[in-house]
Amino acid sequence: MEDYKEELMKVVKNLPMQPGVYKYFNDEGKIIYIGKAKKLRNRVSSYFLKQATMNRKTKRLVTEIRKIEFIVVDTEYDALLLENNLIKKNQPKYNILLKDDKTYPYICVTKERFPRVFYTRNTEDKRHKYFGPYPSLRTMNALLDLFKQLYKIRNCTYNLSEDNVAAGKYSVCLEYHINNCLGPCEGKQKEEDYQQDINQILQILKGNLSVPKEFFTQKMEEAVSALAFEEAQQWKQKLDLLTNYQSKSLVVSPTFRECEVYAIVTDDKFAYVNFIKIMNGGIMHSESNQLTKRMDESDSELLLYAIMDFRERYSTNSRKIYTNIDLSDVIDEDERMEFSIPKIGDGKKLIQLSFKNAMYYKRERETSRGEINDKKSSYQTLLQLKNDLQLKEVPVHIECFDNSNIQGSNPVSACVVFRDGRPAKKDYRHFHVKTVEGPNDFASMEEAVYRRYRRLLDEKQKLPQLVIIDGGKGQLSSAVEALERLGLYGKLPVIGIAKKLEEIFFPEDPIPLHLSKKSRSLQLVQRLRDEAHRFGITFHRNLRSKGSIHTKLEDIPGVGPNTIKKLLTHYKTLSNIKAASVDEVADLIGQSKAQKVKDGLA
Repeated sequence: MEDYKEELMKVVKNLPMQPGVYKYFNDEGKIIYIGKAKKLRNRVSSYFLKQATMNRKTKRLVTEIRKIEFIVVDTEYDALLLENNLIKKNQPKYNILLKDDKTYPYICVTKERFPRVFYTRNTEDKRHKYFGPYPSLRTMNALLDLFKQLYKIRNCTYNLSEDNVAAGKYSVCLEYHINNCLGPCEGKQKEEDYQQDINQILQILKGNLSVPKEFFTQKMEEAVSALAFEEAQQWKQKLDLLTNYQSKSLVVSPTFRECEVYAIVTDDKFAYVNFIKIMNGGIMHSESNQLTKRMDESDSELLLYAIMDFRERYSTNSRKIYTNIDLSDVIDEDERMEFSIPKIGDGKKLIQLSFKNAMYYKRERETSRGEINDKKSSYQTLLQLKNDLQLKEVPVHIECFDNSNIQGSNPVSACVVFRDGRPAKKDYRHFHVKTVEGPNDFASMEEAVYRRYRRLLDEKQKLPQLVIIDGGKGQLSSAVEALERLGLYGKLPVIGIAKKLEEIFFPEDPIPLHLSKKSRSLQLVQRLRDEAHRFGITFHRNLRSKGSIHTKLEDIPGVGPNTIKKLLTHYKTLSNIKAASVDEVADLIGQSKAQKVKDGLA
């Protein structure tokens, strides 16, 4: 990154203080991240000037940036729209990943003389109008059935141009004879009358049922006035069909003329967003979607991205938007969007409904990935462990300690943490043993346990429901001494597990517990023990490796820290340095020092 940073900073300094979208490219010329900004220069420069406060993923992103491009727009809202479109088109690896919806069907209204209405999964022909996508086939088919009952729309694919109809190129089919079509192919229906039906279908698809309802009511009243009661009955039936369809949509309140409702639920990897569209006091559409986190995005960033995606796909532009979280930290007020978090009344009920749908969708996705079953299985194992060890509560939070010191060098201890029966690697801890000289497992264990729970007490963090010590009676007794010094003995359950016979020891109990080798609770304890051993050994191995390299190079007179850093950065290992010729090393650190290094490592 150092080789490119100077050039990149030149680009950053010349960025405008305007709203826009920026794109980061890697050394292969691929877009790896797309972002939006209210002020481009301020936002982009923060990636390079505030690295100390960045998370690990963002730091990794910055190291891969080799080129920056930007697009200036008029408003922050325009930047949001452009960012959404570019992310969908390019799918950068560090951007939010939206669950693919390309298989969902749409309702198409064709742009032709005597338009057709049908469902499709192909939306590439931009001449036509598309409504959807519909995640529920039942909802889409209900609409198509409604149109078939209300209107007589052709389903043939004939080219009904004026010339073709005038030339008598086509003849009516069975649909005409069973009264499902009025025969526009033979000129039996006027284009204006047909288009009037299509316009009403478009209004229904947009969620506005008042226009066709008013039309049917007017026609019914005209027929009654003309004493055409059979015709009036036909119009009444159509009106009843439309009213019945509307009643199936959840009625919220007449005061909610048009608005959108969004709720978000998140976990470590995913976000689940529910969208509800309100028209004329009723819920006209509801859909949930999943987003995959890529850069530890905040809930507000994820929700805003989802909102822009839903608004684009459904061509919705309601000004009033209800959400379950505050978005003021990611977007300013805009004349096209007014965000609010209702605290009382019907607005709050809508948010609760949307949140409930998001939670149901989250559970559905977890079930499809097998996570729910895993959680149930894990809980059953923890319940069995509680019973086997006669604990007072289910040990959903377990910690395990292990020591590592080979030939007395670099003594360390490791603590691994399991939550809900699974590793919580962010909570793992290493301990450099400070108060013990030489290989003393018992004293090292006492120090590690004392330091761990001294800190948890000082920081007022929750204590585990079970502590496991890797070792027999001696290590367990040392851990007990540490807990006694802290006043936690008797309050914090602690056991030891001996490696040879997989015996479980309890404090002050000379008789070990033997669990069945097939017991899920023993397998969980073994898994914790093995994970603590792996974690400690890996850390110890790294320490010994670093110490070995450091010692051998620093023992060479005239070779300082900067020279050592250059050598290790370039050659990575001592064996690579030894294999290089004096001239090759000299190109990096100079002839005099190169000769000293080669002689010192000979």
